[in-house]
Amino acid sequence: MMFKSILIANRGEIARRLIKSARRLGIKTYAVYSEVDKNSMHTKEADVAVCIGPAESKKSYLNIKKVIEVAGENKIEAIHPGYGFLSENYLFAKKVEASGITFIGPSWKSIRAMGNKNNAKEIISSANIPLVDGFLVDKEKPVENKNKVKAIGFPVIAKASAGGGGKGMRVVYNESDLQDSIEAVTREAQSSFKDDEVIIEKYIKGGKHIEIQIARDNHGNCIHLFERDCSSQRRYQKVLEEAPSLSIPEPTKRRMYEAAIDIANKIDYRGLGTIEFIVDVQSHKDELPFFFLEMNTRLQVEHPVTEEILGMDLVELQINIAAGKKLDIDNDKVIPQGHAIEARIYAEDPKNDFLPSPGSIKALNLPKEGRFDFGVRSGDYVSTFYDPMLGKAIVHANDREEARTKLIGCLEELKVQGIKTNTDFLSYILNGEIFSKDIIQI
Repeated sequence: MMFKSILIANRGEIARRLIKSARRLGIKTYAVYSEVDKNSMHTKEADVAVCIGPAESKKSYLNIKKVIEVAGENKIEAIHPGYGFLSENYLFAKKVEASGITFIGPSWKSIRAMGNKNNAKEIISSANIPLVDGFLVDKEKPVENKNKVKAIGFPVIAKASAGGGGKGMRVVYNESDLQDSIEAVTREAQSSFKDDEVIIEKYIKGGKHIEIQIARDNHGNCIHLFERDCSSQRRYQKVLEEAPSLSIPEPTKRRMYEAAIDIANKIDYRGLGTIEFIVDVQSHKDELPFFFLEMNTRLQVEHPVTEEILGMDLVELQINIAAGKKLDIDNDKVIPQGHAIEARIYAEDPKNDFLPSPGSIKALNLPKEGRFDFGVRSGDYVSTFYDPMLGKAIVHANDREEARTKLIGCLEELKVQGIKTNTDFLSYILNGEIFSKDIIQI
């Protein structure tokens, strides 16, 4: 039985994306917004919009009690968290379930199991999935930590166990920087995630960041929806994503698909999720080693590239699974077509250390070709309260080179006046030899 109403616990382009699919399914949408977002696009496009609090996130979009109260008062059947904010907060999912409202996503137990990198690694190790050498830092035993790192071998990466979004991560190349890096990551972890647990892992230099999209229903049926290459990053934050990956040989991909499905089955997952791996492309040619990094128990920012090559609506698939429907597709019938690349457009100034660039958008002109999932329009004000991502530019073409050229053209045509953006920086990457030649010959 399909839901009659859904509350979208998010904002901007994320909320707009969810509204689009819900509307196509004939579902009434309820948007929540902070005081500063009163006139934003997602509040105008939803069937109903409810103010949830002041601009500060913890008093509005992160206010679990208020979100559930709004859903209860309006007799809403399901809540979709989108990505970011409360999407991977297991306490939120638990309280939504306890209130009798359907959470469009995995169970709170799955979110909790995979939300902490150290806990996730313990679960994955029992499923015989390859793991990067590493350990949980004991801050009371610096000498022991140092000896363990020496056994692994430099370089290593120190990262927040509860981290995400590229925050709380430092690569350590030598022993003299180890303790300072651990202390810095500890501070960042406490500040960003209220959890100062730190893990150290072997750093795979030049490794490919590959993620496998999976979908699993409430009846135990699980499929993979192929891979995305998310190796183009700045400070561990993804800036360009593409599908499929042309730098990973097919035998390695098949092993990764199987591993991703094994993980989803191991934790009795429900809904859509992404298993992230690091692939050692500097190793053997036909069978590349890969290692589990983490699982994202939500829809990913970069999901449109998968939608483009498969001709699918992943949000619709999410909603159908949450409504109890069985997967009506299998991997024999899902065939990728062409190549897709996504660029994240940020309100930031690359010439000033990529600092956010808040202000009024005097004019926004989107190209006629391509797909543009944006959360702003001309006249909107980009505040400092939220993530500075304006939206995403996505292109689909017959092959990678055609897609790359097409995206370059879109970025040249895309005009945002009044604030600084990273479009020139993205064009620089796309035009560079490293990105344009990033294909293996098998």
